Amino acid sequence: MADPISGAAIGALFSALLTEVINKASKPARFRTLHEHLKITLTEIEPRVDEMSRMVGNRPEEAIRKLIDYLTNGKELVLKCSTIQFWNVYQIYVCVGKLKRLDKALRRFFQEEVPMKLLSTNASLMNRVDELKEKVDRLLAIHGAVGFPGSCGVPGLPEVIVGFDHRLAELKYRLLKDDTKVLVISAPGGCGKTTLAKMLCHDKDIKDVFGQNILYLIVSRQSSLKSIALNLFRHYGKNDCVFQTEEDAKNQIENLMREMGPDNILLVLDDVWSESESIVQQLRFQIPGYKIMVTSRFLLNSLGSTYELSLLNHEDARTLFCHSAFSPNAIPDGVPDDDVNKMVEFCKGFPLAHTAVGASLCRQPLFKWKITLKKLSEGQSILQSDKRLLHCLKTSIDALDEFPISKNCFLDLGAFPEDKHIADTLLMDMWAELYNDGKDVDNASEYLLKLSSRNLVNLVPIRKYAVELQGYENEHYYVTQHDVLRELAIHISSQEPISERKQLFMEIHGNEFPKWWTQKTEQPINARILSISTDETFSSSWNEYDLNAPNVEVLILNIRSKHYSLPQFIRKMSQLKVLVVTGYGTCPTQLDDISCLGSSSSLRCIRFEHICFLSSVHIIFKLRKIKKLTFVTCKIGDVIPHITLGQKRLDRSAFSAIQVLRKACNTLKVCATKRHYTLPNLTDLEFDRCYDLKNLPAGLGNIAQLQNLSITNCHELDALPEELGSLSNLKTLSIHSCTKLQELPESTGSLQNLQLLDISDCLSINVLPQQIGELSSLRVLQMSGCQGLHELPESVSKLLQLKDVICDEETSYLWKNVGADVGNVKITVVEKDILGSFMKIIR
Repeated sequence: MADPISGAAIGALFSALLTEVINKASKPARFRTLHEHLKITLTEIEPRVDEMSRMVGNRPEEAIRKLIDYLTNGKELVLKCSTIQFWNVYQIYVCVGKLKRLDKALRRFFQEEVPMKLLSTNASLMNRVDELKEKVDRLLAIHGAVGFPGSCGVPGLPEVIVGFDHRLAELKYRLLKDDTKVLVISAPGGCGKTTLAKMLCHDKDIKDVFGQNILYLIVSRQSSLKSIALNLFRHYGKNDCVFQTEEDAKNQIENLMREMGPDNILLVLDDVWSESESIVQQLRFQIPGYKIMVTSRFLLNSLGSTYELSLLNHEDARTLFCHSAFSPNAIPDGVPDDDVNKMVEFCKGFPLAHTAVGASLCRQPLFKWKITLKKLSEGQSILQSDKRLLHCLKTSIDALDEFPISKNCFLDLGAFPEDKHIADTLLMDMWAELYNDGKDVDNASEYLLKLSSRNLVNLVPIRKYAVELQGYENEHYYVTQHDVLRELAIHISSQEPISERKQLFMEIHGNEFPKWWTQKTEQPINARILSISTDETFSSSWNEYDLNAPNVEVLILNIRSKHYSLPQFIRKMSQLKVLVVTGYGTCPTQLDDISCLGSSSSLRCIRFEHICFLSSVHIIFKLRKIKKLTFVTCKIGDVIPHITLGQKRLDRSAFSAIQVLRKACNTLKVCATKRHYTLPNLTDLEFDRCYDLKNLPAGLGNIAQLQNLSITNCHELDALPEELGSLSNLKTLSIHSCTKLQELPESTGSLQNLQLLDISDCLSINVLPQQIGELSSLRVLQMSGCQGLHELPESVSKLLQLKDVICDEETSYLWKNVGADVGNVKITVVEKDILGSFMKIIR
């Protein structure tokens, strides 16, 4: 016979859970927001639990035991969540899932096992549980939207959606039918397929069926089973998976899906091209509760059920158009209602056309409307094909005629592969060289904002700081573009003959070069920006294919093969200023030969992304005009650390002696011996997510003009060179998320021009240099997430120019202990949310 259960036992367990939640909610835990909601929920249900405790004698013991299990497991779960570190995104994800399942179990308990009398009193509790579930869902949706590497979370929804409610209901009905295994949403580009798919994923009924197992991937024309498998496994924190073949990738995906059972699974594949139809076929696994939803501009009838998305009716189309064209939505005086109706008719129900064309006419005078209507009236029907849509959307680009540089910037975006995130800093550097003669990089952001305000690009935040730092760029973006708009850019750029185009974009499949290239005409290419994309089967041999392009200023190489050599015709590009080399394969592309860069006398900016380097990389560090070097997700190994820049690297004691001698010479006004510098024009050096970078190049201090040094997410970096202090012109030093770095060199105090220092999320730093007080120009110090730091050196009181300190709550107490000496410093305490994706001010 089971032991008797007392009401007092239930009350004690409930009190213990409530106490833990209150304690954790009052501390800077990673689940602070969730704990606050749990505290409110538990406080509200406390009287109901007391009532159940008094009714123990009238309740089946089994139900009471279930309630005790929920309370016991809830306490253990809260305790476990409080121990998870903010950087452990996977464990946070797992813990959130468990909390959601606990919510679901509690709701089922109160719905099915509590008497109706109590159930009616618990209506407010159920509302709180639903609200909590929705908030967690929104957090997870944000996690997917910010674009974490490998994330398969569902992106967020547009601000305004018109005319999709009945479509959503029909689509939901068809997806949930038992015999539906694969459902395809098909329509021409710009009809809203992706929006409808996102709506479905965010729908409450769909979430109740599939829960956390909704996986969302964009499938481009170049996608493979390997790339899909890589994203899926990264989504679950498995970053070290290797897939030998396409068949191996398929098998491992199937095993992953089976491990997720017995829960239902929804795999959403967005923007699938006809070339990728076979990939979807291979992802059709015979797993109970497993479904696939595909969006495509093609009719992929062989996959299964197809939902053909219709265009907007006139009423919905007019509503959407007016929202984009007028602010507020009321039609202003002077714009005839008939003109609005005609414009809506010309857009022919394409949601993207209404949004883009409406934005191009927003706040424009009446004559602009007349001119646009006249141009549209001369075109053919927009309903017949995607080309008609491109013709319609061209009006949004014609609106940029008065801003010719912004129009060229829009056309430049065709140089990048579809469905890829482009760093805004890359575009700024590129456009500064093309249109500002290498000056005013910050002003180039105006071109991007102009395109964004007209809905021609989307901006996705990369990292958002908690405060506005006056005089500093505190927010960066990935730039994305709808594939139809990318096609529009390519379409417009290709209207001129090959030799006369300013933007020349080429895609090479296998080794099939364009005919105009293989004919080897003597006529030179006059393009200023050249983009060459090669696929996985490209042989990486350029020997037989010369190219005469003397006016190219920006060269963008998009690579998918495992090995690659830079084309030798780069030697002839005497005007080349910007080089962007990006690997898009599952593994970093091995760059076998870059010797041609040795003769590139005009190069100012080089960006390598997802590249594996060999010993030839030393050539880069001999280019005298280089202003900016960027390495992103590159496999560095021992190549860069073994490069010696200028003089021999000094140990700490030798460096300190030279510093003392140099100061003495300055005091006595004695002329020191002329020093040899390397990279004399380099102002920016960046390493981001270079996971095997352990050391920086020897002689780093010889880069005399360096102003910005950024080393972020390099988790193997364990030391900085002592000669860092020789960078006398350094203004910003960002060492963000270098988790093995234990200290800054003492010479850091010699950086007299340093204005911003970022050591946030450097978990292992346990001490700051005693000489940090000598940073006489330091204005901003970012140090949130420095968990190993337990005290500040007394010299921080000498930082007279320091205005802002951004830190977490633990670190803020260290500054309070310093006392009134830093009374003019603004201490901003920030907290990362449970997914570590954004930061917010909490006081």
